[in-house]
Amino acid sequence: MKYEPTIGMEIHVELKTNSKMFCSCANNPDEIEPNKNICPICMGHPGTLPVTNKKAVEYVIKTGLALDCKIAEFSKFDRKNYFYPDLPKGYQISQYDQPLCEKGNLIVNNRKIRITRIHLEEDTGKLIHPRGADYSFVDLNRAGIPLMELVTEPEIKSSAEAKEFCKQFQLIVKYIGVSDADMEKGHMRCEVNISLKPEGQKEFGTKVEIKNLNSFRAVERSIEYEIKRQTEVLDDGGKIVQETRGWDADKQQTYSQRKKEEAHDYRYFPEPDLPPLDLTKKAKMFDVKKIKESIPELPLQKKYRFVNQYKLTGENAKIFSEDKELANYFEEIISELSSWIKTKKIDGDKLDKLSKLTANYILTELQRLFYVNNILIPDCKITAENFAEFITLIDEGKISSSGAQEMLAEMFATGSDPSNILDEKGLEQVSDESKIEKIVDKVIKNNQRSVEDYKSGKEAALKFLIGQTMKESKGKANPQVVGEILKRKLG
Repeated sequence: MKYEPTIGMEIHVELKTNSKMFCSCANNPDEIEPNKNICPICMGHPGTLPVTNKKAVEYVIKTGLALDCKIAEFSKFDRKNYFYPDLPKGYQISQYDQPLCEKGNLIVNNRKIRITRIHLEEDTGKLIHPRGADYSFVDLNRAGIPLMELVTEPEIKSSAEAKEFCKQFQLIVKYIGVSDADMEKGHMRCEVNISLKPEGQKEFGTKVEIKNLNSFRAVERSIEYEIKRQTEVLDDGGKIVQETRGWDADKQQTYSQRKKEEAHDYRYFPEPDLPPLDLTKKAKMFDVKKIKESIPELPLQKKYRFVNQYKLTGENAKIFSEDKELANYFEEIISELSSWIKTKKIDGDKLDKLSKLTANYILTELQRLFYVNNILIPDCKITAENFAEFITLIDEGKISSSGAQEMLAEMFATGSDPSNILDEKGLEQVSDESKIEKIVDKVIKNNQRSVEDYKSGKEAALKFLIGQTMKESKGKANPQVVGEILKRKLG
C-alpha cells in the first residue's frame, strides 16, 4: 500500500536579548564557564519573582509580523508542569491558550505553509553526562534564556520541504535581527511531527514526534528514516505508537524515548507571578505599528526585487537574498555604476547589462576567492567603488577575461585601485586593429591547414585561430576584434 506523509514542524529559537527572560542575568549563549550567568530567580529559589523581558516580547511580535501572523491583543504566560532536571523550579513558564502570534504563513518553493502559532517561553539548562559516570552535571547558564517557539499546521509534504521551511525561517529571524539562529551552537532546534496515512485517506495517521534536531540534514534524514520505518510497521500489519523519538546521527535512525504527553499531562494554568500582556493601542505597553516599521525587506521580497529591478536570474537573485551583507555590497556597487552611467550620459539598458555582469563576477570569481581564503564580506578589501571601476574596465574592453581574473585577485589581496593595477601589471587589453592585424597575419601564415579547414566550412577552425592569436598576444588582444579581423581576411 502507498502512504502519504503528513508533517508538522516545531522550531525553537533562542532570542538575542541582553538579559534572560525573567531576570537580569546575562543572556550569553557562548559562555563556557558553567553556572556563571545565574541568580536566585533562574535558579528557582523560593520567594523570588520573575519580571517579563519586554525586548523578548517585541522580538516575538516582530517575527510574527514578518510571517504575516495575527498579533494578539491580549496574551499571558502559563506554567507548564513536569519534572525538569535542568530547570530548578520544576516547571517552565510558557504560553498555552493565548500565544502572542497566530495564523501566519511562510512561502516555501511557491507553496504557502500555514503557521499555527508563535509563542514565548524560557529555555532549560543543560545536562552534562561524563562518559562512564553514574552521575550528571547541570549547567544553568542557559536556564531562563528567552525561547521563541513556532508551530506549523500539519501540511508539509516531504523531507525536502521540511528542510527548506526550516532554512527559510532561520533566514528570516537572522534578517530581522532577533536571533543568530546558529544550529551548531543550539540557538535553533527543530522538532518534527510526522504521521502516515493510506493514499487518498482524509483521516491522519498516528503522530510521532522527533525531538531536538540540530541541523537541516538531521531534519531531512530523520523524516526519511521515519517514513521508511512507519511504512514497514504498517505493511506488516502493526500499529504506530504515539511517542517521542530521538535521532541518532551516527546510526542515522530514530529511537524511542518516551510515550508522547498530551496537553492535560502538563497541568497548564496561568502563571500567577506575571501580569497578562496588553497589546492594544490603548495600553501603550507595546507599539505594534512601530515594531512593524522596523522590519527590513525580507528575503523573498528582496529576491523578487532583484529579478525585477536588476534583471538577474531567479537563481542569482535567490543567492543574494540569502546573504544580506552580500546583497548590500552588490547594491553599493550598482549605485556606483549608476553614477558612472549618468556621468558618461549613456542611455538604454546599460545598467541592466552591468548589473548582470557584476552579479556574475561576485557569485563566481569573488565567491571563489572568499572560499579559498576563508573570509567573509566584512573582511573584503575591495571597496564598492573599486569593484564598480573594475566592471567598467571589463565593459569598455580594456581588460580581457583572463586579465580580469588576475586584476580581481590582486584587488582582493591588496585592496588596490583597478586603474593602478592595470598600469603596474600591464593588463590593458589591446583593441588597436593595426597592432592585432600584424599578429593575425603571423598566425594565418603559420597555420595554413586550419585556414583551409575554415574556408571549407569548419567553424571550429576559426576558434583555433582565435586561440592561437590570443596565445601569440599573451592574452592581451581583444578576442572580439581578433575574430572580426580573421573573418575579414579569410573571407
